[in-house]
Order: sequence, then structure tokens, then C-alpha cells
Amino acid sequence: MAETINMPKLGFDMAEGLLVRWVKQVGENINKGDILAEIETDKATVEVESHASGVVLQLIVEQGTMVPVNAPIAVIGQAGEKVDAPAPSKVESPKSEVKADEKTAPQSQPTSAPAQQATPTTTTSAAPTQTETTGPVKASPLAKKIAKDKNVNLAALQGTGPGGRVVRKDVESAIASGQPSAISRPSAPTSVQPIIVSHDDQVIQTTKLRQAIGRRLVESKTTIPHFYVTHEYKMDALMAMRKQANEYLPDNEKLSVNDFILKAVALSLRQFPNLNATIKGNEVIQFGHVNVGVAVTVPGGLMTVVVKDTDQKGLRQISGEVKTMAGRARDGKVKPEDVDGSTFSTSNLGMYDVEDFIAIINPPEAAILAISSAREVPVVDNGQVKPGWRMKATISVDHRVSDGAEAAQFMQALVGFLENPVRMLV
Repeated sequence: MAETINMPKLGFDMAEGLLVRWVKQVGENINKGDILAEIETDKATVEVESHASGVVLQLIVEQGTMVPVNAPIAVIGQAGEKVDAPAPSKVESPKSEVKADEKTAPQSQPTSAPAQQATPTTTTSAAPTQTETTGPVKASPLAKKIAKDKNVNLAALQGTGPGGRVVRKDVESAIASGQPSAISRPSAPTSVQPIIVSHDDQVIQTTKLRQAIGRRLVESKTTIPHFYVTHEYKMDALMAMRKQANEYLPDNEKLSVNDFILKAVALSLRQFPNLNATIKGNEVIQFGHVNVGVAVTVPGGLMTVVVKDTDQKGLRQISGEVKTMAGRARDGKVKPEDVDGSTFSTSNLGMYDVEDFIAIINPPEAAILAISSAREVPVVDNGQVKPGWRMKATISVDHRVSDGAEAAQFMQALVGFLENPVRMLV
């Protein structure tokens, strides 16, 4: 029997997604788990897997179409099977594509540019990149990222996507063929250049991801009464255990300090289900699973990947899942299950030598833990000053759900695991 594939909901606040590209076409065989399409959301370009096996019988929407969540996009069944599904939707006219381009192009650029011209690559920096363009080029976020990383000039490429849009395969083809006009080569060193001390103001249009982050966090700070509790942890035993464990692991499987922290947080949340919760009206819903979210830096902002059932997994499994999902997030290839379902979040800035900071709650969760650097500092022990490893962490809590005493008790429960890490192994 034919099965209809719907636009997935990738995050609780997602309302619609842009169908960037069909990976499979009508008449092609597809297996459950195969990539069916690429969809662009506020957070990233996501590869959507098929939940059915068979033959692609119908593609209900065309590439370049904005589709509401849960709306049908394709039908999969057996070869020759007749389907009674809606006719393919048309792309929302060139007008909608221009509107989409306006979101990524600087305000000073014309909004109706030829298909061969390109949009500036989406980055968080106002500094010019090595890809030189003469105007806005229509390109998918993933194509822009690859072009920036590989020094490919998008303006020199002929897009094969809808409306001349440059997609990933166009950039990869240019790299593989060594197309001279597309590959930017570093110029030979020249004489010392004068230092530029000022320049004209630049208008940088915020990305869809940055806009989504802004909406979520404004909502969080204006509707959730935050309070904060900070604790400093002795990390000597954990750092020693990590060093010893990593001596037996290959380079690509070595454990990070954050892996230990995620495990400790998950085990502590078992004792404090009120912090592994959400509020809905006058009810607090305590989640039955402990799914810890991990904030990951991606081009243009942040994304939270989720380790499901963190309390039930070993350190190596947690480490491997975080590395895999973070890699997909940075490459713009996240899967829906990577970013959905967190019950408590963490944000770790330890790699940036940060002494202390606070984080904003990720709605609809009730709390988030901000993790700072583990530092070797002078400490007083039995009246003697000696070196020791210390790390500060701050929990932000929704005051509608919990109070300071419970948050402080949770931070003390973390002591039992972080300062006695062998407890995480038994």
C-alpha cells in the first residue's frame, strides 16, 4: 500500500520548511532510511530520510517550494500502483524566490537579480571572503558553506537547482573538474600593504538561523523568570581519569571533559526530575527520559544536538554520538532526530578559556547548565597553597518550575559524580 511522506517537524517551533532539492525522482527505487530530499529550515539544511521502502510514485511539491509542517510532499509505494494524491504544487512563482533571496542579500543589493548572480555567503563575520561575486547569487546554504571552505567563486557556476539556484552538486562538480574560473587561487605575496583603520559601514542581513535564535531567546528571557546558581567543582580526579582512559583509546575516540559532564548531568537529573521537565499552563510535566541537549557552534549561530537517554549510555557512546551529530550540524546535514527531543540543555564554553558565564533557557525546557573552563589554579588545601583543577558551572532555572534550594541541591549532586568520577562507571 502506498505511503505518503509528510514535511517533518524539526523542532517544536518549526512551522514550515523550504524543499531545496529532491534526491530521489519519480520511478526510482528507495529503501527505508535512504535520503529522499533536502529541506532548509530556520536552523539548517536537513537531509530527510524516507520512512518507507518501494518506488517513488509521486513528488507532490516542486523544488523551491515552502511547505507547511505535516503537509504531504511525496508518495512511495509499489511499481505500477495507482495513487490518489494531490497534483504537484508549483513553485511559488519567481516572486517568492526573490523574497527568499532578500533574506540573505544585503539591503543595498537589488532584489531581482539574474540567476547567474549570487548571494553573499552566510557567515557571522563582516570581513570579505575569498569568493568574489558581482551581485547576489542564488545558492543553498550548504552550497555556500562548501564554496567558502574550498574557495569556490559561486558567480562562476551555472546552477542546476530551481530558478538557477546553485546547489551542493554544482560546487562539488566544479571542485572535481578543477574549473579554473570557479577556483580562487591564493595570490602571490606582495609588498607590505597599508593598514586600513576605517571603512564604510556594512549592512549584513541576519541569517534565518540567527533570526530563529533571536525569536527563541527573546521569548525565553521575556516569558521565563530565570534565576541562577553557580558552583565551583574540584576536577583533579576527573582530569586524571580522563588522561588515563585516553591512553587506551584511538585519537578519534578520545574522551573530552564535556563527555564526563554530560554523563554526570544525566545521572544527577535522575534524582531531580523536576529540573528534567517543562511547564504547560498550571502543570509541570516531568519527562520520562533524560535527553541532554548539547549546544554546538555552527556557521551563523548555534544548534542544539540531543543525546537520547544520556543516563543509560556509557562515556564512549556519549562521546561518539556528540562527535557524529556535531559534525553533521556543522556540515549542514543534521537529521531530524539529531535536534529534536531534548529535556535539559548544556552550553560549554570551556574551550574558550571562560571563567564563568550564564546561559538562557532553551524553551520549553525548565533549565540549562552553563559550563566554564576547567583550569589549573592555586588552591588552599589544609592550609597549604598548591595547584589544583577547578571548574565553575551555573544553572539557569525557570522559577515557575523550581526554586533556589532545589537548584543548589542539584549542583551539589553533580559534585558526587564530577569529583568522584568512578561513580559514572559503576
